[in-house]
Amino acid sequence: MADHHQLPSARGPILALREEVAKVVVGQEGTLSGLVAALLVRGHVLLEGVPGVAKTLLVKTMAAALGAEFSRVQFTPDLMPSDVTGQSILDQSDGSFRFREGPVFTNLLLADEINRTPPKTQASLLEAMEERQVTVEGHPRALPDPFVVIATQNPIEYEGTYPLPEAQLDRFMFKLLVGYPSFEQETDVLARHQAGMDPHDIVGAGVRPVASLADLAQARREVAAVQVEPTVLQYMVMLCRATRDTPSVQLGVSPRGAAALLHASKAWAWLSGRPYVTPDEVKAVAKPVLRHRILVRPELELEGTSPDGVLDSLLATVPAPR
Repeated sequence: MADHHQLPSARGPILALREEVAKVVVGQEGTLSGLVAALLVRGHVLLEGVPGVAKTLLVKTMAAALGAEFSRVQFTPDLMPSDVTGQSILDQSDGSFRFREGPVFTNLLLADEINRTPPKTQASLLEAMEERQVTVEGHPRALPDPFVVIATQNPIEYEGTYPLPEAQLDRFMFKLLVGYPSFEQETDVLARHQAGMDPHDIVGAGVRPVASLADLAQARREVAAVQVEPTVLQYMVMLCRATRDTPSVQLGVSPRGAAALLHASKAWAWLSGRPYVTPDEVKAVAKPVLRHRILVRPELELEGTSPDGVLDSLLATVPAPR
């Protein structure tokens, strides 16, 4: 067993990340916690929400508070894979080819409106997300560590979009739904604008690095040491298997999804200050981890059955260990 007295060492800086981002971004606590949890377990995140709810600002501010590198790619119908990964260019001086790194060579990559680009370009991210490397013209090139993809998609616009295939969705640890702010939060946003805040000037807003990549590496080691009792592991497996046996579901959660549930639960326990996982952590992360891995039968989807609805009923019926 890990020595429980050593547990909180990297928690301070990591929790400070959330406070720091809140200086600029109002009211996205759930999304922010999900991003932090994903960072802790090398997970990628899919953010779904309409434009104008500060998704880009959130990721950019988080990178600044972590002292990490940040790149943003606007996905468009004419984006080529090499626009993401990089390409070899001819050096006129000596006739040799040099590799020019694409925006994927960074710590936090924001893939904006990922469902607006054709499957071939979406696929260029697959290897990066899975292997943490890209192969360009036959040469594998390692990506920096940490490397996390945060992709956004707009749920409303189906015109001119290419929905992500199941294999790609399965690579994302979390699918987080970014909603509109509350009345109070939206009023707060306007008051900040009125007071002269420029949401694009993160430095001016006083955001500074409060955690380092070394803190993150230490936190990751601590999260890995979080204990999970066999009964809690079995509970995770029962939940995932129940999605496969539900009549309204066409495609249930894969074993990769079950592993993601384990890692996310450990991150959540660590963020809560616990050295072990309880069923409460599993329940807290089940929807963000599993909602995008479930395919509801089309005819039932038309009647209003949703992945979240399926998960709510399973969380209510699959018995949790005491």
